[in-house]
Amino acid sequence: MAADNIISLKENIDLERLPQHIAIIMDGNGRWAKSKGKPRVFGHQSGVTSVREAAESAAELGVSYLTLYAFSTENWKRPLFEVNALMRLLLQTIKDEVVTLNKNNIRLNAIGDLNSLPKLNREHLQKAIEETKNNDRMTLTLALSYSSRWEIVQAAKKLAELVKAGECEPENVDQQYFESLLTTTGMPDPELLIRTSGESRVSNFMLWQIAYAELFFSQKFWPEFRKEDLYEAVLDYQCRERRFGKTSEQITKKK
Repeated sequence: MAADNIISLKENIDLERLPQHIAIIMDGNGRWAKSKGKPRVFGHQSGVTSVREAAESAAELGVSYLTLYAFSTENWKRPLFEVNALMRLLLQTIKDEVVTLNKNNIRLNAIGDLNSLPKLNREHLQKAIEETKNNDRMTLTLALSYSSRWEIVQAAKKLAELVKAGECEPENVDQQYFESLLTTTGMPDPELLIRTSGESRVSNFMLWQIAYAELFFSQKFWPEFRKEDLYEAVLDYQCRERRFGKTSEQITKKK
């Protein structure tokens, strides 16, 4: 896309109506690489550029939270060679990007079963999180070894333990209390969920949190995703009427 078209897309975005939290299912690395006659790992490596573009464009707009589905619990079932390559890539990317994150005042965060990650990955991830903890322009969250069903089960276990210990009465449990036990506690729910590669499903990602999210399915594979694609998704989001169960007339009257 020409530079002037990218600028035009960005200029058409209403900065007063930005989604506070954007979540992205980064899909299509392997298929993109295959279309190029390259191994799947090449697609994952190329996808790092898209991560950088998405983070920079979201921060430039003024989005407060960006969450990326980087590695699911189901991804452990992939061939060992690919899993090992992904872990090495994750480790190298974390090492390389800390300076850029600090330069752009972006805080790094992570959710998921982090204890299942290789020890070296966990150590460098925690180090990067610590080194960026004071940044306040945007929070970039990586969902690693994550699945929504895993998250909800873990929250249910925590709740059962609290009730058993007498620290919580069942009648006091409501949606807000349960949300405080999720890995995303303290974060607003995503208003916009983007999935790349043309697939139209949410793949066990933030099922509780995206209850009222607007969904945007991009036909591009993740390695092809650039700033203009995020701008397009945000513009599409701003054209929608978010009713949360109310009627259009109620929403209009409230305005």
